[in-house]
Amino acid sequence: MTIPDYQKIMLPLLDFSVDEKEHSIGDAIEYISHFFNLTEQEREELLPSGQQYIIDNRVGWAKTYLLKAGLIQSLRRSYFNITEVGLKILKEKPLDINNTFLKQFPSFVEFRKRKENESRLIDEKVEIDQTPQELIEYGYQKLKSELVQDIIASIHKCSPRFFERLVVDLLLKMGYGGTLSDAGKAIGQSGDGGIDGIIKEDRLGLDAIYIQAKRWEAQVGSKEVRNFVGSLVGQKAIKGVFITTSAFTKDALEYVQKINHKVILIDGDFLAQLMIENGIGVTKVNNYEIKKVDSDYFSEE
Repeated sequence: MTIPDYQKIMLPLLDFSVDEKEHSIGDAIEYISHFFNLTEQEREELLPSGQQYIIDNRVGWAKTYLLKAGLIQSLRRSYFNITEVGLKILKEKPLDINNTFLKQFPSFVEFRKRKENESRLIDEKVEIDQTPQELIEYGYQKLKSELVQDIIASIHKCSPRFFERLVVDLLLKMGYGGTLSDAGKAIGQSGDGGIDGIIKEDRLGLDAIYIQAKRWEAQVGSKEVRNFVGSLVGQKAIKGVFITTSAFTKDALEYVQKINHKVILIDGDFLAQLMIENGIGVTKVNNYEIKKVDSDYFSEE
């Protein structure tokens, strides 16, 4: 018996949660290992990095895909339980659950959808002419894209107060806001005419940036952005940052290009990418160092 791929794990993993109880990922790994009759040697087989068991990794990915499709839910870290949608699917007695099967669920389709210029990076079919280094690069981009979606989902589960603190942490890490005390007082305190806070552009406070930060599900349109700009005019301010966990409409993006005020729009994807780049809300798992032969060293001239 070989270790099953993550798609083969999906159906038995969903069936494992049919009792509607909350289960830990550790218990799920144990169940899947017994379900597929894995030997002790197979259960202890590691990824090339040596940092994680292969079966643990694959059960984790199966769980992630079922979660994105809405067949299971996770109300706390490392635990999950089946949803009404998941129960309905099991009653239909599917012969298999895989990525193709999950495409019937809009949330899964949205999860898999990427910008056009990223589509080839997340294609499940491996091109036979790809070099090992290309595979590493593509795999990295896929993991990063999925991390962005996970960060946005995590933000939506947090309170508005936590979101304000997140914004403070990020802006400070990026070099804005002066001190933690200054930034903490600046964000989430104003609420004056659509402005959620005012933060120093630099440690000396030579200029101020007005902030609006909203955890929205729907797209932010030009009306909301116009209101924010109107608030800047009322404060005689020229710089502003509008942060949202969702996205901006085309009209909103075009509007800020036409005005004299310097307004930066940060949508959910951009916010998550900034968090990744600045180490906010993420932790390092592995480092991979790619080396090549130093031709100068081997030169005898």
